[in-house]
Amino acid sequence: MPACPIASYTKSARLFALYQCLPRSEADAVSLTQLMQNYGDDPGNYTNERKNLENDLIGLNQIFNDIFYSEALVRVPRWGKIISGKTARFYIEPSFSIDVLNEQTVFFWEMLDKYTANYLPVSFKQKITDKLTQLDRQEKDRFNQSSLGHWQDHLISLPSVVQAPKLDSKVLASIHQALLQSRQLQIRYQNKWEGQPTQRVVYPKGLIFIDNMIYLTGFNPVDDHINDDILLKAHRNFAVNRIAEAVVIEKPIPDWIGRDAFSLEHLHQLGKLEPTIDGQIKLVLKVQKYACQHLYERPLSTDQSITVIDDTWNQVSATVSNTYRLQDWLVSMSQLSVVLEPLELKTVVFERLKRGMQLYK
Repeated sequence: MPACPIASYTKSARLFALYQCLPRSEADAVSLTQLMQNYGDDPGNYTNERKNLENDLIGLNQIFNDIFYSEALVRVPRWGKIISGKTARFYIEPSFSIDVLNEQTVFFWEMLDKYTANYLPVSFKQKITDKLTQLDRQEKDRFNQSSLGHWQDHLISLPSVVQAPKLDSKVLASIHQALLQSRQLQIRYQNKWEGQPTQRVVYPKGLIFIDNMIYLTGFNPVDDHINDDILLKAHRNFAVNRIAEAVVIEKPIPDWIGRDAFSLEHLHQLGKLEPTIDGQIKLVLKVQKYACQHLYERPLSTDQSITVIDDTWNQVSATVSNTYRLQDWLVSMSQLSVVLEPLELKTVVFERLKRGMQLYK
């Protein structure tokens, strides 16, 4: 039972206190009148506090739906039904917990910890380590003795050649808040080619993970337009490690940001989420036979096809995004493959290889 009336707490504290107070079975479900015994103690303000209680229950139900994808807060009659003439009662679904600990949960955190050991920035990695530290010793001991727990003795993650950059936790927190609350974001951004950070406002859309880099994708402020192509010209990506400061602005992002045309999946299809030369291309390669083996296992695209040229070479065809990462991969294949089509890409790769050879002369 709370030490003080729940109504005197901040909203976040009220919701947490309600979660603790609500019964865990339908048989013990309580009404608003019963909940008011712990919620408020001001007879002169009873009506307002009761209304706040109703709103808090609605808010708590929304959190469970949005974050946990669970209808954990049960109302009888159920949410959405008309309750005229009836007394609504509330309880928490018995099987629900904010932090259920079982073998699968611990396995998830243990594997995430090992997989990201040399992949994510240190600040992210520390949060995972902290999560494991919070787990009850008994739960961890039980996990270690289980069949799932034995897997951790057989896994290791090797570091990337280039380590992940350092990230500012305050910047990440502001980005997180702006994305979840659909708010505008003011950032100070350090471009690689400029001496000092510049300040700008961004309509944030999401985060992109490429290798061990994280990018914020969004739009420069622009008025709505009937032509989506015009709005796409305002699209930008920002390396999170180059954001010196981020402040959430109490202004909502415009509604057009939510259009299907600007979904992360569609932006990716358009080649907007990483440096792209000219969208999709039909790539044709001549690849050394044994080097080609990994393309059977990890194809370049869903429509990839491989045909045998002779005992030494295979031909690989695939529809791919013409990105700088693709160029980097083709250069790394150097003596193991040659680009046949498109000719423009063949020329680019050839010139990069020539410049590389000149450095070694």
